Parts: sequence; C-alpha cells; structure tokens
Amino acid sequence: MPWRTLDIMGAREEFVLRSLDNSVIFRDLCQEYGISAKTGYKWQRRFIQEGLGGLKDLSRRPKGHPEELREDTVCEMVRLKQAHLKWGPRKIRELYRRLHGDAPSESSFKRVLDRAGLVTHRKKRRQSPKRPPRTVETAGKPNHIWTVDFKGWWKTAGRQKCEPLTIRDDYSRFVLALRAMDTSRTAAVRREFEKIFEVHGLPRVIRSDNGSPFAASHAPLGLSRLSAWWVALGIDLDRIDPGHPEQNGRHERMHLDIRNELQGFVRGELPEHQMAFDMWRNEFNWERPHEALNMKMPGEVYKNSSRSYDDSLEDIEYPPSYLERKVSPNGVITLYCKKYFLSNSLAGWTVGLKSNDSSSMDIWFDQLRLGTIDMSTEAVIWADQPRLQLNN
Repeated sequence: MPWRTLDIMGAREEFVLRSLDNSVIFRDLCQEYGISAKTGYKWQRRFIQEGLGGLKDLSRRPKGHPEELREDTVCEMVRLKQAHLKWGPRKIRELYRRLHGDAPSESSFKRVLDRAGLVTHRKKRRQSPKRPPRTVETAGKPNHIWTVDFKGWWKTAGRQKCEPLTIRDDYSRFVLALRAMDTSRTAAVRREFEKIFEVHGLPRVIRSDNGSPFAASHAPLGLSRLSAWWVALGIDLDRIDPGHPEQNGRHERMHLDIRNELQGFVRGELPEHQMAFDMWRNEFNWERPHEALNMKMPGEVYKNSSRSYDDSLEDIEYPPSYLERKVSPNGVITLYCKKYFLSNSLAGWTVGLKSNDSSSMDIWFDQLRLGTIDMSTEAVIWADQPRLQLNN
C-alpha cells in the first residue's frame, strides 16, 4: 500500500520515530499512515541501520549487468569508428569481430557510438509517389556483369582536372579500377581497360550509361569506338536507359562514397590523388564488409575471369555465307560499286553482310545486327536498340 501523498519524507520520519515507542501498537500505526505492516517494518529497519538517509527512495537501476561493456571495449569501438567515420555501426561491429574474434551486440555499438556523438542521424524525407520499378538484370556470379562510369570531375589544388574512371564487378562489388584521369577520350580509357583485362580477364557483359566514350548517340546501336572493341572481344553490351542512373544504382552508390570520402579531401595533383584512390580501393575491397555479401569483403567473393584477354585481336571473321566488307576510316563500306555510310566508330573493323533475298541484306558487326540495306532503294534501315536480356 502507498504512503499518503503529503510530504512523503516527513511522513516516513514521523512514522519511524513513533514506531520506536513500545506503547504504540505497530499495525494500528501502519493503518493510520496508510501502509502495510511489511512496508512499515522495511522503513523502521532502514532507519535503524542508516539513519534518516535510509528513508530516501533507492535507484531502480541495477548495480551491475552481466553484459555491461568494459572500458577498453568501449574505447576500441570508438577508435574503430574514428578510423572509419563513414562506416555504420554494423560495419564497425563486423570489423571489431574480425579483429577480436567476438563482438558486443549491434545495439550496443549503436548506443555507444551515438553517445560518443559519432552517429549522423538521417533526416526523414517526404514520401514521393510510388512508381513501378524498372527491372534491371542482376549478375549471377563474378565477371557476369561489370559496370563502368566516370565519377563527376573536380579540380585539384593546381587546377588540374580529375575525372575518376570507375570499373566494378556487379556481383562481388569488387572495385576493379579507380583511376584519376585527366581526360575521358577513347584512347586513354581503352588503355586502362587493356590493363584491367590483362589482370582480371574478360567479363561476359559491360553495363554503362549512354555517354561518351561508352556510347555514341548517332552510331548504329549506339556503338562507339570503345564499345565496338568490347564487342569484338566477345563482350555483350548492356546500357541503362537515358536519364535513369538508378538502373546502375550499386555503381552510383559507390560514387556517393567516393564523393563523401575522397572528393575535396586529397592534397596535391593527380599522382597524389591516385595514391589516395589506391588506398581507398584497397580498403573497399579488402577491409570494408558489405551487408549484401553477408558482411564479407568484396575481395573474399571476387575471382578472376576464366576468359583470358587476347591482345592480338585484329579483326572479326564471319561464316562463309557472309560477304565481308572493311569499314573505311570515314565509316563507309562499298557494296556492288555503291557506297554506304555506317559509322566512324566501326572504322578499321570488318562487317558481315548476309543476304535475306534479292532485295535486302542484313549488316552484322560480330553478333550484333546493325540494320538492313534495302538494295532497291539503296537505303540503310537501322535496327532498334533493345536492352540486353540476361540469363543468370
């Protein structure tokens, strides 16, 4: 039963002093103060043992807890977070576990890092109208799909242009390249791909956006000089829809990390930027756990491709039933004394011409049908550009 609400401490003091009078009947006294005999004996005992201080309410907080964190554990949690400020509590916990064999709960990491002021709380965004998601093919194993893009450029302290080229394996999230480029010209990008192909082999598919040098807006099927070379190597093309970077969302998410952790934080020119890029890439591949990989590192999942790179490739061969024509430097082929413009992107490559009937011939570049030549009108009808459908 509770005490009367009027001046609880004063009532308790009055009660225990009167309870010490042997002439007072204890149960009647408890009834007068509106408490049970059990409560009365408790406060009498506390007064005798501790004096008036014993009449104060004790904290309900337990004196100890079997899972209470040790000071050195808390310090290590904070140290790891300070070394990786952009990582969330889940990644920090996984790093702790890898270093020490065991780790406190995820909620403990969230609580400790929050109290240390090391957690940035995200602002809630207003809900936008829901739209049906566009289905984008997903990789089923390493080297199934590689994604490529240029991170938006920035200027170094010396006013040099730094335009990072990023190439990543879609399945394992392994960053194959992060290069500090000063240009996005085809020749420079091709040299970087040659280095990567020599080390990691060839993927089955390369996914890109529709920008230069990955695509050419006025060429058949959007083929650029770079993507035509990929096709000749036996690599399929998969381009996202124009204006829809979310179709390459994993790659864009990596670009966000680069912006937050590298852009504007590197002193020096392109060589110093490349050194910082290499360190970041090594950490991303071999130290940073990924939730989508069950907290494994990308380097633990990625394996080099079994398709080796042949740098001796000079041209494409077609079946005997095809006519072969070399594309001139200005993008033209000659057929039956007539000239047909295809694309400068195909200059130097051989295309295959397959007869449908006496009035038309299909134009093939390796496994891609570029379009049809109407022999009666001498017009070229270009094929549409479907998105690639992949089978995992």
